Amino acid sequence: MVPRTVYFEKAGPENTAETLDLVKAWADELNIPIILVPTCTGRTGLQAAGILPPDRIVVITHSTGFRHENEQEFKPENRDRIEALGAKILTCQHALAGISRAVRFKLKTYEIDEIVAYTLRIMGQGMKVCVELCLMAADAGLVRTDEDVIALGGTGRGVDTAAVIKPANVSRFFDLKIRGIICKPWNF
Repeated sequence: MVPRTVYFEKAGPENTAETLDLVKAWADELNIPIILVPTCTGRTGLQAAGILPPDRIVVITHSTGFRHENEQEFKPENRDRIEALGAKILTCQHALAGISRAVRFKLKTYEIDEIVAYTLRIMGQGMKVCVELCLMAADAGLVRTDEDVIALGGTGRGVDTAAVIKPANVSRFFDLKIRGIICKPWNF
């Protein structure tokens, strides 16, 4: 039986603890093998590794240079602690931002992957993140495309969105399936 979907009053990091508890319940009930957790500095990744089974977690960071050239937001001490707990970490280019973001910055126009990102945001920033994590993890070979995963997403810091998703590689984007929504903000 699929557990119930929860809608938070508003988006934000204050929903992180409840989101992680809901994810644990869904992962146990549906026997989901992999949980994808976004993190900027590593704080949310550490929090997840303290609640969820670390050997089932893939923590996904921003790419180096995401905010500032040559800067990695993910704190080395958080990386060490997360890896010591047994979780995997993925740092790579965002699936829905790549070279198109450079085109937007330089030429002030949008490419298809950023249009897809904006379209996904009609369900909230967190849902866009959930989908993007699945694409990135599939391309890195950290998840299978024939097994459902749980992906988390957030609005700013923390997590407030989670979904059961059948991943796909970026080149097969339309094979990705959002199976069920665990939680998301009502107002975003």
